[in-house]
Amino acid sequence: MALCLASCAVHTPVPTDTLLQDLKTRSSAALSAHVNEFNAYKDRPSSDGPFNASNNIAFLKANIPLFISSDDQINKVYNYRWWMISKHLKEYDDPYDQKKYWVVTEFFGVKPWASLSGAITCPAGHQFYDVRWLRDPKYLQSYADYFMQGSPSKLNQRENGNFLTYLSRPESHHFSSWMIDGIDAYLKVHPNKQWMHNLLPHMERHQQVWDSLFTVKKPGSATNGMYKILDLYDGMEFSLSAVLGLIASKGAYSLYTPENWKNYYLGWGTTDRAAASLQARAYPMAYRKGYPDFYLVRPSVNSYAYANLRALANLWRLDTAAAPEIRNRKAESYAAKATALQVKVMDVLWNKQDQFFNTRSAGDNRFGIRDYEARVRESVGYTPWYFNMIPANSPERFGRAWDMFASANGFQHHAGMTTAERQHPYYNEQAYAWNGRGWPFQNSVVYKAYANYLRNYKKEITAADKELLYAYISKLAVMHGSDQLNIGEWYIPSNGTEFGGEKDYFHSTFPDIIIEDLIGFRAAHASNFSIQPLLPESKWDYFYLGNIRYHGRNIDIAWKKDWNPELPGNQSGLLVWVDGKLAAQSKMLNRRLHVSLR
Repeated sequence: MALCLASCAVHTPVPTDTLLQDLKTRSSAALSAHVNEFNAYKDRPSSDGPFNASNNIAFLKANIPLFISSDDQINKVYNYRWWMISKHLKEYDDPYDQKKYWVVTEFFGVKPWASLSGAITCPAGHQFYDVRWLRDPKYLQSYADYFMQGSPSKLNQRENGNFLTYLSRPESHHFSSWMIDGIDAYLKVHPNKQWMHNLLPHMERHQQVWDSLFTVKKPGSATNGMYKILDLYDGMEFSLSAVLGLIASKGAYSLYTPENWKNYYLGWGTTDRAAASLQARAYPMAYRKGYPDFYLVRPSVNSYAYANLRALANLWRLDTAAAPEIRNRKAESYAAKATALQVKVMDVLWNKQDQFFNTRSAGDNRFGIRDYEARVRESVGYTPWYFNMIPANSPERFGRAWDMFASANGFQHHAGMTTAERQHPYYNEQAYAWNGRGWPFQNSVVYKAYANYLRNYKKEITAADKELLYAYISKLAVMHGSDQLNIGEWYIPSNGTEFGGEKDYFHSTFPDIIIEDLIGFRAAHASNFSIQPLLPESKWDYFYLGNIRYHGRNIDIAWKKDWNPELPGNQSGLLVWVDGKLAAQSKMLNRRLHVSLR
């Protein structure tokens, strides 16, 4: 069935069948108790779909990976986040193609900046990474169909007070996203070659829209061929990199100066002042309702594009239903495009002096300075690691960027991670902006990026490395509260005690942070997987992660310190079951276990 590496094989003298059943029972009982508590919360948005207090316990027990550990806070937050996710699974009858879809919402209800179903592209990448772990694959498969070939791929985003741009594009491209990569990640958990084959042309067209509308087209420009975006449509309404570029600009954006920029680009109330300025009257096309039409070449959107291109290459390689010559040509073409973009990001956005990936202004901006490098470290600079974009042959060239993750001058703060380096003079965590204030969206990006850096690039993972990741995850869990749990839009990193903004808001991940980043369940297209926890050995006495449906098989994982204290020696061990049979085990918590399903 499956074998552990010989170097870590042990024979734990414990009744594993009884043990596994006990863990399943305890985790299931904890889930029921938690969901009953969540269902009793007052003043919470009602469900967008069919799962509510009348049926959500049954739905969650049947579908989510069960989890329990010796950390009660993380246990409860994990179950809360699945409860929250269940409220965002929505059935939608699309009047444009007369088809029914499952979609995943972000806000509750249908916002004017959403697609007509209420689903929004901005958090879709995160939603794919969380929802892929549901045992029933129909929800995410239908969601992918909706955005890739349903009405959002054909209907232009409608004009409204929140549009704030002159660029007409489909609903599926209203915000940046890494949805094709998300589909790739989903297929690693729930393979479906025929569905993948049928969807591939639609995924190609999805990427072609990004290529045609969101790439810099200025021969000779440093950023030529790279991907550009407005702050707003990268899901980050106001950033310091945009501020620095606007201040460096003349003409239409001479409005912005070191002394007064906060009056015009720091939260939604400030754009009204910009709209009334002399510059906005003189250059009406440079602003939309006071929001500058100033495109940026950011590490975020370029990493998303790289991931989508790489995913297309991977999926074409897997498409055995296609003719070999077509399959090979497509895979090679997308792989070459991904590599070319990877080289550009490493050469153009990496600043050797800052030891960080910085943002530049687009080289074809109609207004404002072009190819300007903003010398500020922002958390989006970590996005390349989220997608393992760093070249494998030069990991040490870029690793110093993570020094700022652990530094009080950088992104570390008492209550959580900041979105801009604290030492920058424009740092501001109080404004509704990404100038320092904490956003769970970015926690989800950076924590996976750091986990990937440790596993895939760092020569040696130290105890301090694991402690740092765990401390950040724990702070995020604590921010959910202790009385009535909640996930919102933002928090104050210096002294925050709860999230602000929307409640039960699906704009970030948490189950995936536990499953893939902390415990280290790494899915693959091949019939195997690996487990490599980054959990500090001193933190948990035990954990269980099970009820995982993977490649049509049932997977359970457990770690416990000294399974049988009555026996001499250390009986600690990491155990993996496949379809209820013990398949692999290791005495070492942090040693990588490879498990084959063949």
